[in-house]
Amino acid sequence: MAFGRFERTPGQTPMSDINVTPLVDVMMVLLVIFIITAPLMVSSLKLDLPKTEGAQASSAPPRFVKLGINAKGEVYLDDKPITLDELKSSLNAQASQALAMDHGALPEVQLRADERVPYGKVVEVMGLAQQAGMNRIGFVTERKQPSNTP
Repeated sequence: MAFGRFERTPGQTPMSDINVTPLVDVMMVLLVIFIITAPLMVSSLKLDLPKTEGAQASSAPPRFVKLGINAKGEVYLDDKPITLDELKSSLNAQASQALAMDHGALPEVQLRADERVPYGKVVEVMGLAQQAGMNRIGFVTERKQPSNTP
């Protein structure tokens, strides 16, 4: 004899729908995390380079072009007075020479300008350097002395 119920009501049927809202939320959070961290991983690339006895660092110091502008607006190239036309041709010659010798490594321009020089004169000299292809320009300054007043 079998024991059981006489009424046959259907029980719970399996749910065939999937709620994707939590999945979408998790995916969006992961996407934001990857968007933020991807640039950091690229810039902090750590390599274990092979070591050899034959490889040596370059003994040549980095090349610089020293430009100066005094308070009167006179331009100096390597501490020698120069006109703007001569400066343009000299910078072009140095850039082409550097490209031929160093395979594309242009020297950096170190610009020393008196604080009384008009801004337009500084921009004019910077423009000549950039026309020659020297885009790395550093401004040389002096450290401000701390005041000793209490």
